Amino acid sequence: MSAADRSRPDFARAAGWDRDWEVYLDADLPTYVGPLSFSGLPWVDDAAEIARVRADIAIVGAPFDDGTSHRPGARFGPRAIRAAQSQSGRLNSLQLDVEPFSVLTAVDAGDANIVPSWMERGHALIHRKVRGVAATGAIPIVLGGDHSITWPSASAVAEIRHPRSIGIVHFDAHADTAPEIFGVLGSHGTPMRRLIESGAVAGRNFVQVGLRGYWPEPEVFAWMQAQGMRWHFMREIEERGAEAVIDDAIGEALDGADAVYLSIDIDVIDPGMAPGTGTPEPGGMLTREVLRAVRRIVSSVDLAGMDVVEVSPPYDHAEVTAAAANRCVLEAISALAVKKASGAIVRHEPG
Repeated sequence: MSAADRSRPDFARAAGWDRDWEVYLDADLPTYVGPLSFSGLPWVDDAAEIARVRADIAIVGAPFDDGTSHRPGARFGPRAIRAAQSQSGRLNSLQLDVEPFSVLTAVDAGDANIVPSWMERGHALIHRKVRGVAATGAIPIVLGGDHSITWPSASAVAEIRHPRSIGIVHFDAHADTAPEIFGVLGSHGTPMRRLIESGAVAGRNFVQVGLRGYWPEPEVFAWMQAQGMRWHFMREIEERGAEAVIDDAIGEALDGADAVYLSIDIDVIDPGMAPGTGTPEPGGMLTREVLRAVRRIVSSVDLAGMDVVEVSPPYDHAEVTAAAANRCVLEAISALAVKKASGAIVRHEPG
């Protein structure tokens, strides 16, 4: 074992995720878990093979919504996001003038081995899946799932990136920093607090964009301020414009962090344009603004990982929410392709 391995934090052990969980055969899993690849990418769910082909990115499904407090259905999100794309074959980004899958080596690594009604196991298997992908050097792009999946996903990335640190840019209507929700520590309203409390991410490297509505309480914001977190309310985007706010967010996320994990709750977009989500909040960002922000952030930072969460297809009457989520992922992938085409190394070489 190398010195880096000995010093690497073990967040799985601290959270109780390192138990010998039973793993089920694909045929025995719920119907919302299993193959349907993103953009027709090769379905490569074996970490050794992902490492062998030296994938730059790997899509990971986290079909889990046991942490939901309001409208369920995000367990169907990964499948809907994968299916939302209408184009097939060669893709050419008109925004960035690149054919992303001609530049990047990309795979769909499949879904975490999820079963319903077992929150601890779900988080454990998501952590295990994302960590296995990140350990190959590929950038994990995780399709949620409710927002609680960011706790195990970002924890896994933080472990692999150690001793380098990660910051988080978090797009959301809600801060998701509650101490608990109805006594549940792993709810979709608590993952950002869990990440900071565990030490996976430092509060000073945590930036939130798009907050609005009527939650959380002032006491929660007081806790966030004490951690050094930074946030940008929707009213600031309205007053200053999305461009200026995103510029600030990029600088804040890189203030002391070596790489960035990008977390997008689809409810950051106004529910008029993305109705299929767990906790809709009127008055959000335009889809166009979010997609541009994704391109700019990924172009500017060392991307360690990403997730797109809270897509709830039962409320997505015309698949517009899933399409927005799918496009968030494609914009990030295209921005990575531009970087690689320019000679930059986008994948991580674990030490």
